[in-house]
Amino acid sequence: MEESFLLRLWGLHQQNQLRIPTSLLCQFLNRLLQVLFPPLAEQPFKSMQALGQEAAFLEQELETLLEGVQHISAFSAAESAERFMQHLPHLHEQLLADAHFILQEDPAARHVEEVMRSYPGFYGIAVYRIAHILYQDGVPLLPRILTEYAHGRTGIDIHPGARIGYPFCIDHGTGIVIGETTVIGSHVKLYQGVTLGALSVAKYMMDIKRHPTLEDNVIIYAGATILGGNTVIGAHSIIGGNVWLTESVPAYSRLYHRAQIKVSRSEAPEDMVDFSI
Repeated sequence: MEESFLLRLWGLHQQNQLRIPTSLLCQFLNRLLQVLFPPLAEQPFKSMQALGQEAAFLEQELETLLEGVQHISAFSAAESAERFMQHLPHLHEQLLADAHFILQEDPAARHVEEVMRSYPGFYGIAVYRIAHILYQDGVPLLPRILTEYAHGRTGIDIHPGARIGYPFCIDHGTGIVIGETTVIGSHVKLYQGVTLGALSVAKYMMDIKRHPTLEDNVIIYAGATILGGNTVIGAHSIIGGNVWLTESVPAYSRLYHRAQIKVSRSEAPEDMVDFSI
């Protein structure tokens, strides 16, 4: 490597103030989930004191991670970490409801422990809800790193700024995209490949609602695309697979995409080769 280029890189490294080891952030995330959900714990806690010590350790770890972004946002790392820990009872309530809703809605699920341990939908929702708490508290960068980590693991891309009620069910999940200003009610179910996106991605729209609203008890089937900040899917509606939608629909609507498929068959030619081995 040329010395002049190496010198330039060294200057950039000296200027860098971001100190967020991604590995430590991901370790924090997974240890937090193990505290919240015993089926995820690699080893059982031997006492309530041991559980409390782990919770105290996690709060200190979060404070250390938050210190890495303090220079780009006016907040106290210690106060923000404390506020996050205070949200955990409600977060736990939400995620338990999500897990049981997934169990209820998926005939393939046998018990809630299976949902917690092996369902990418539950993992994607859990990471989103954790990131959303930080996002609402004004923490920069960390929420997006968390949701992109989940995106890489599950194929589910949920912006931490989206507002999602509970319980919420993601079935399969691969290819789901939920944009920043999306609003989703309770008892909503999404299948794989669903996009809740924007009609335009112009930069001036960053502070405008760009993504759709789904009211309570909506079901969106695989491959559907719903776009636009003014698009509202009314409660109890069902949007079929591969539907492209940019307009609002009233409650109790049923929308389906009807593909035109033509099958033709010709007679087999007399000289078709027929052989056996």
